[in-house]
Amino acid sequence: MGFADLHIHSIHSYDGTASISAILKFTATHTDLNVIALTDHDTLSGVDQAVRLAPEYGLEVIPGCEITSADGHLLALFIHKDIPAGLSLVETALRVRDQGGLCVVAHPAAMGVNGASFTCIRKALDVAGVSDALVGVEAFNGGLIMTRRNPDVERQSGLLPLAQTGNSDSHILDTIGQGATEFEGNTALDLRQALLQHATRVRKLVTLPASAVVTRYLPRIYLRKLGWVIDNIHAGAPFVYAPLGEAMEHNYNIPLNALSYR
Repeated sequence: MGFADLHIHSIHSYDGTASISAILKFTATHTDLNVIALTDHDTLSGVDQAVRLAPEYGLEVIPGCEITSADGHLLALFIHKDIPAGLSLVETALRVRDQGGLCVVAHPAAMGVNGASFTCIRKALDVAGVSDALVGVEAFNGGLIMTRRNPDVERQSGLLPLAQTGNSDSHILDTIGQGATEFEGNTALDLRQALLQHATRVRKLVTLPASAVVTRYLPRIYLRKLGWVIDNIHAGAPFVYAPLGEAMEHNYNIPLNALSYR
């Protein structure tokens, strides 16, 4: 049995606070996840680095992106070329299909975070070709405090002809794996097959109270705005704060002992 988190943001998103390598290290040392997807907002800029570094941490990374469609956010998985923001949900899904990718509706019907409505999702699935790519819905989102427990979303997700996924929507390391997708096997290919067959299951593993998510995120996003983010030099190195630009390139060696990670 494998576990995946298909909704994780790095410093390549404007609201992410941890580097690619820090995400990989935390996932490898603090979770039981086998597969993760990097889904930064409307960019694939960190994907190559994530895929290249993943074996060092004993993980598989699915190249992905959280696309801001006109109808709501869509997690595009197994893609390698950028897809423009602002297109309809239907057009976005068809462009994902054209790349051989799959997509999952992120935080459906969620207030304040641009989630597609269930009416929109159902209408999109009626369009020819959309269901070839649009295979899943995020039935549980463990990282956003306003979406963690929503029985109506769970109920309506279960009525759709789609795979149900659990994800973290993580913007800080601590929430990675707070929601996960369970599937038969343990590889990215196994996960892809499970999504196509609508055979995934949601795992809820919420260990941080909502207050802790807020109190941990606020200082880190403030530091990010000042130009400092969490990184680590290599798999065996500790978490440190590093300059944003250097962390993006993963080429620095300046530990800041005055600022501890945890």
